[in-house]
Amino acid sequence: MRVVVAPDKFAGTMSAADAADAIATGWRTARPDDEVIVVPMADGGAGTLEVVKAAVPDAQYFEVEVADARGRARTGRWLRLPDGRGLIEAAEACGIAWLAPSERDPLHATSYGVGQLIAAAQLEAPSEILVGLGGSATNDGGAGMALALGHRLLRADGSGLKVGARYLRDLARVEPVGRQLAPVTIMSDVTNPLLGPDGAVAVFAPQKGAREADLDELEAALRRFADVVERDLTGGPWRELPGSGAAGGLGFGLLAFCAARMADGAEAVADLVGFAEQLHGADVVIAGEGKLDDQTLAGKTPAFVAARARAAGAAVLAVAGQVDGRGAVLFDRVATLGAQGLDRPIELTRDRAAALAAAQ
Repeated sequence: MRVVVAPDKFAGTMSAADAADAIATGWRTARPDDEVIVVPMADGGAGTLEVVKAAVPDAQYFEVEVADARGRARTGRWLRLPDGRGLIEAAEACGIAWLAPSERDPLHATSYGVGQLIAAAQLEAPSEILVGLGGSATNDGGAGMALALGHRLLRADGSGLKVGARYLRDLARVEPVGRQLAPVTIMSDVTNPLLGPDGAVAVFAPQKGAREADLDELEAALRRFADVVERDLTGGPWRELPGSGAAGGLGFGLLAFCAARMADGAEAVADLVGFAEQLHGADVVIAGEGKLDDQTLAGKTPAFVAARARAAGAAVLAVAGQVDGRGAVLFDRVATLGAQGLDRPIELTRDRAAALAAAQ
């Protein structure tokens, strides 16, 4: 039997590579005669650079000083691919993983560092810049990113806008920079629009530290930002496009300020790591991530892996830290670690994978 192990990371506990190795070890324990292929996956969010670098060893890391979501200096990385494209992971700059829980505040967080990564990649003259979204601490609609690239966001008195989503309500006009970027492609991990009940604020802001009392203010600020940006820049509107709400509206900002095109993040990563080639002839495919839930169905890696596996005629299994809502409906069988399992994730992932193999 040919088994393809293709999990995403288990956020906060295991990288995609660690999870894949643990699952593969468990499966081989129960079924040592099976052919087990390990293909760690990602969807543009945190961990994407590591997944692609492992699959494309000739890719080259570059480091640059960038601002984190609170404006503090940190070293961020981007990856130049052998074909000349540049791969950026937004979470390298404004990722929520770099902040302590007490520091998470989407009213004041900034995506400025993402613009710094784009500018650094542009200096190396890539043929295309790929920007992976996901895992951000921000909700500023990409305003910080736009400022880092030289666009002017101005208040009515002509002064510059303060940094942070809270101050987007003061935006009066946008003066775009004239310089051209290489073509930009967004690798989005979700399909949410910018505004509304499925938008950046309603769905994701609470996960980033927003209080219930903050949500109306954040939504109004993003709406003002969208109104002015779509008035002053050509090519819109963008607010309703799938993925415009990704990474706190950074998807919207990239569409508007970088004339970016939107792509499915998991599909883009799959193309980079050769997932389709590894899937050929598979009898079983195993997906996985920290939590399978309703958001899984909106473009996350396990949903992509499951769809491709079914199209190839393979059985689809999953190992997850937790299951909530409809996240398990995509799979023939799911093994969960449970809350206790997150204390010993690698060992228990092996155990659950072995149990799946034995049942198979």
